[in-house]
Amino acid sequence: MQTAPTSGVTAFSGARVIAHPGSRNPIPQGVVVVQDGKILNLGAVGAVTPPAGARVIDVSGKTIIPGLISAHAHISDVQGAGPRAYTDENTLRQLGVFARYGITTVWSLGGEQAPAFKARDAQAAPTLDRARLFVAGDVITGRTPDEARARVATVAAMKPDVIKIRVDDNLGTATKMAPDVYRAVIDEAHKRNLRVAAHIFYLDDAKDLLKSGVDMIAHSVRDKDVDDEFITLMKDRNVPYCPTLTRELSTFVYESVPAFFSDPFFQREADKQLVAQLQTPARMDAMKNSQTARGYKAALVVAKRNLKKLVDAGVLIAMGTDSGAFPERFEGFFEHIELEMMADAGLTPLQILTSATAGAATAMKQTTAGRLTPGMVADFVILDRDPLQDVKNTRSISSVWIAGNQVRR
Repeated sequence: MQTAPTSGVTAFSGARVIAHPGSRNPIPQGVVVVQDGKILNLGAVGAVTPPAGARVIDVSGKTIIPGLISAHAHISDVQGAGPRAYTDENTLRQLGVFARYGITTVWSLGGEQAPAFKARDAQAAPTLDRARLFVAGDVITGRTPDEARARVATVAAMKPDVIKIRVDDNLGTATKMAPDVYRAVIDEAHKRNLRVAAHIFYLDDAKDLLKSGVDMIAHSVRDKDVDDEFITLMKDRNVPYCPTLTRELSTFVYESVPAFFSDPFFQREADKQLVAQLQTPARMDAMKNSQTARGYKAALVVAKRNLKKLVDAGVLIAMGTDSGAFPERFEGFFEHIELEMMADAGLTPLQILTSATAGAATAMKQTTAGRLTPGMVADFVILDRDPLQDVKNTRSISSVWIAGNQVRR
């Protein structure tokens, strides 16, 4: 395949097209027509005729899906085994990694500095060929409501897309943000027309945050099973729930050498120095003997059970991973591990793909991504195999297109 000129019209013809996961049937043999970075038209072969002079790319036998969306990740915090680097270069490098893995939009929930805001503001460019980015800026902290309100004002001045808070004690090792403080954050953010995403662990905290008006639950409830009250609170305002199962996985999986270390799909982007560090006997023994790791391993069992219950109840699920918060949470690749873990939790491939496309877009209130319909951005992934047969087929990436531009591999 060759990169299509953004000024022209390109038609991708013959593939199975999963244009709108969760609400419409796939098109067995479809045509997707792209012009000026957007979807011009799509439909079945024979029913949709590309404009005269359009470049036609034969993708027969393949599957086209909307670009995958990670509704909880971090971009600039890490650079492999190196120190944190909030730079233009590192931000764009990481967005390139996400894009090559088929993650065409990322919601970074905390920590991003000026380079990430700069990258977000530049993504309307017709030549865009890396993942789109939406940002929270610094996670809001404060010992008092007034301090928290002041922090919201400071972050709001940077024009973030969302505000992020943490309400968690890290398994009893830290102090949780107090209810009067997080209620002040939510109130101040809402006054500034900003939504609030909350890092949580405990069911009771999640319930109180929902009653206080929080707009997103950005991790799984992991201490106990969710109940009907929680489900009702989530559904009353269609609050999205982001499971981040791989966040738990990352706390214990390196107690031995994980199988994915030998996966070529992982190896093509992974930092070799970091991978070597994670395999040292001292590092693996420390994780094996970590009480924290054992606690999060047990929490993962609860998180998976809760995810299945919430999906069955019709709660809005947005795929996310918390990848990039630490280097061992591998950006882009962990998104595909997350999809696999969601399958292990009992979700169907369609439910999983919906959470990573239309569901995540709905959670982010992004109206131009997550689906392939006329007028939407031309962000899509061409796969060699059908992900509705097996969600692991999202790894069979033939090519990735963002704003109608082919992502360089």
